[in-house]
Amino acid sequence: MQRQNIDLIQNLFQSRLATLEHLLKTAQAHFCDDESFLQQRIAADMFPFGTQIAFTCNQPRNFALWCDGKSADNLDPNVTSLAQAYELIANTNELLLSINVEDIKLDEMTRIYDKNLYIELSGSAYVNEFLIPNFYFHLVTAYDILRMAGVPLGKRDYMIHLVPFIKQAEA
Repeated sequence: MQRQNIDLIQNLFQSRLATLEHLLKTAQAHFCDDESFLQQRIAADMFPFGTQIAFTCNQPRNFALWCDGKSADNLDPNVTSLAQAYELIANTNELLLSINVEDIKLDEMTRIYDKNLYIELSGSAYVNEFLIPNFYFHLVTAYDILRMAGVPLGKRDYMIHLVPFIKQAEA
């Protein structure tokens, strides 16, 4: 019974969802609970911050569903309230905690559908070539939207998962 790789993927998603929640809390404080920042976007043809939250959550959500033998099921992209945003993150974390498969799952083939087209990938490729790149794309886009909107964020906020590893150098 080996779960080393599944556990690494699960932990990666959980720690970066914590980053997303931190970004959301920082924005909430900056905008004094004015939820209109959820509609901020970088460009007119891009999705707003609230949608980026849903899209970020879709990747670990669909990983957990795939691990459970279920089809992908993307979240409603219309995230219009802070309560809804926090709920999506919490529910996604719950799904991640429910994963109960071994690393052998990563050898299975899977199909990603888009209308009449599909891509067939090994589970490992599905995670590394599809889920994780999409996850980071939407997480970074969420970060960028908040920066553009004036939220005082820096690289430390984005890399918050490393804070527990910071050590004081000996003099």
